[in-house]
Formats: sequence, C-alpha cells, structure tokens
Amino acid sequence: MNRVPGDTENAHSSSVESCPSLRDVHSINPAQLMARIESYEVREKKGISDVRRTFCLFVTFDLLFITLLWIIELNVKGGIETTLEKEVLQYDYSSSYFDIFLLAVFRFKVLILAYAMCRLRHWWAIAFTTAVTSAFLLAKVIISQLFSQGAFGYVLPIISFILAWIETWFLDFKVLPQEAEEENRFLIAQDASERAALLHPGVLSDGQFYSPPESVAGS
Repeated sequence: MNRVPGDTENAHSSSVESCPSLRDVHSINPAQLMARIESYEVREKKGISDVRRTFCLFVTFDLLFITLLWIIELNVKGGIETTLEKEVLQYDYSSSYFDIFLLAVFRFKVLILAYAMCRLRHWWAIAFTTAVTSAFLLAKVIISQLFSQGAFGYVLPIISFILAWIETWFLDFKVLPQEAEEENRFLIAQDASERAALLHPGVLSDGQFYSPPESVAGS
C-alpha cells in the first residue's frame, strides 16, 4: 500500500524534469529558425562559403606572388628574354628558379580544382600539395647551388615553403572547422523548426472561435 505514493512521486518528479525541455521547445521562434535555414540555403546556392573563398584568394595570391618574385629575379640577372631562355629552354636543376614557379602553378591548380570547383571537404589535397612542395624545396636547397646566386637563392624557396604551410594551416584550422560548425547549426535549426511545427501546427484564426447562436426561449 505504501508503494503507490512513491510511484506517484516518481511520476511527478519525472514530469517536472521534462518541463524545462518542453519550455525550451515552446520558446523557439519559428520565424527565426526559418530565417537561419533560408540564410544557410542562400549561402549554399552561392557556391562556396566566405571562408573558403578567402582561402581560394590566398591560393591565387600564392601563385601571383611567386610569379612576381620570379619575374624580378629574371630582370635582376640581366633581362627577361635572355634569362627566361636560359632558365626555361636550358633548364638546370641546380641553378634555375623555373621549377619553383611551376611548383606554385601545381599548388594553384590542385587546390582550386579540389576546394573551389569540386568543393572538397577533406584535407588530403592540401596535404598532398604541401608534402610535394616541402620535399621538392628541401631537395633543391640541399642539392642545388641556389645560395651562391644572391638573395633570391634564399627568398624564393623560403617564401614558397612558408606560403604552402600557411595554406595548410588556414584550411585545416579555419575553413573546414567553420564549415562543419555552420552545417551543424543548420541541422540543429532544421530539427528545431520541425519540432516547432509539430508543437505549433498553426495559429487559429478568428473564425475558428465562435459562439453558437442563442436558442429561442422555450424551444
């Protein structure tokens, strides 16, 4: 006979514990949720997110900056046409900077194809380009004679190495986490909007509240 009050208290306590979650669901504003969902869908229709667009701009900057340094190096050595013919047509691994320029072109093509055109959401492409860049530059610095050719023997390999690792850091710590966070927010908002639609199926109009006509006395 004493178990009934205990069961009643347990049921009452469980109902009380569930009240905050119900209040949280009822406090959701469906208009705000729909605005968040629509804004996310608009961003998806735009193609790529803002942070990914910034990454693609930095990859483009990498190519243009290395190209600019290479053109300056060609002018310093005695004219673009003469030095270009020497470094491209008479390519020498130990003294030419043309391969560093091609390395920047390689990074640009792979990263733009992977993260702008294919919209890849994984780090394997940037890991591949950074590994190739690092291995090639280390081998070139050790084997070649770049350090005996003046300041550009230091500047071009170091700048190329640093830019490749900045791209890796930016994608791994900024682009991918921020996009994953935005996607999780979208899923949470979509789930909350569905719950709100179930709890609030619609606002009753004034026509649904009416009083029956008064009956005739004595009928």
